[in-house]
Amino acid sequence: MWRAPGMLALAVLSMFGFSGYAALLAVAPLWVVEGGATAAGAGLVNGVLLVATVLTQLAVPRSLARWGTGGVLVIGLLLLGAPAPAYLVSDGLSWVLALSAVRGMGFGVLTVVGSTVVAQLVPAHRRGAAIGVYGLSVALPNLLLLPSSVPVVDRLGFGPVFWVAALPLLGVPAALRLAQVLRAIDRTQPDLAEPGTPAGLASLSGIVSPTVVLFSVTMAGGALLTFAPQMTTAGTAALVLFTMGAAGAVSRWLVGAMADRLGAWPFIAPVLTGAGAAMAVCAWAVARDHHLLFISAATVLGLCYGALQNLTLVAAFAAVERSNLPAASAGWNIGFDAGTASGSVVAGALAAAYSFPVSLTTLAGICLLAVVLPLVHAPRRATR
Repeated sequence: MWRAPGMLALAVLSMFGFSGYAALLAVAPLWVVEGGATAAGAGLVNGVLLVATVLTQLAVPRSLARWGTGGVLVIGLLLLGAPAPAYLVSDGLSWVLALSAVRGMGFGVLTVVGSTVVAQLVPAHRRGAAIGVYGLSVALPNLLLLPSSVPVVDRLGFGPVFWVAALPLLGVPAALRLAQVLRAIDRTQPDLAEPGTPAGLASLSGIVSPTVVLFSVTMAGGALLTFAPQMTTAGTAALVLFTMGAAGAVSRWLVGAMADRLGAWPFIAPVLTGAGAAMAVCAWAVARDHHLLFISAATVLGLCYGALQNLTLVAAFAAVERSNLPAASAGWNIGFDAGTASGSVVAGALAAAYSFPVSLTTLAGICLLAVVLPLVHAPRRATR
């Protein structure tokens, strides 16, 4: 799968790009806490970044049709990487939120283009496996930088992490190479379905169920990724972030081949149930300061989190025609990032008003409520 034309360039730019995202996911909220912000203010940091991400994702499909993959990707990488060192100017909440909004625009470009291109580079019957390989390139920065960023801050301060977050700039050459490959196979200019047309509405309706499922589990994941350093000790938080990331990377990779053989929907309901149960155990562990149980439950949540990323993306792509792949990618990424942002904001607000166990329990309940969607969807597909 790595030998498919363009996959190596996509993997390289994705690793650099997502390094800029992962390095600051847990550190940027800590930076504003250093400046005197509350838990609610810390939650807004990733919330604002991901709101900007979602708003940008809405415009990416049309931008690809107008300017092509290379130009759009380069702009996205610059917006994501260049502002990162500027966090050092101030730990004030307003300044950090402004920079996070700019970086969110770049991240919005990277996410939509990456998942669109991976579907364009391979045949439909191999998308699950290709998404798994792409998921590894996205997961590696999360696996390495998320758990290490907080200990680095503890030992060396915030500066080195902010400079590492500028790594997306190194992905620009790979973005240009990828654009050349796409031009060679005549897929750079997708025939997009315009919003409001029957084709566009069909694309939106087909991706609603997988997007809502994804939204629910990324709310849970976003809460842990943002607030693990504030829920427990630095060492335990680092292990939580590492094991959750490693489990997510492995499951996102392995589940792809199964989805290619059997379809995505048979797996979604049981995996989502597992995510809700794991989140509930995380809440119990945090309430009782049980470090080992917290790490174990976060690992199970990571397995479910990674698997559902692959399964819901396969389901979203299967629901639309090839010409509407960018629209499906945008919708899926909006669900992912809106869920992560909502989880960050909701968890922060509930923690400020009540406690972190209350916030985690609430997000566990949302996962379990969302199980209704795949249970309803599966009989309908069986009838067809």
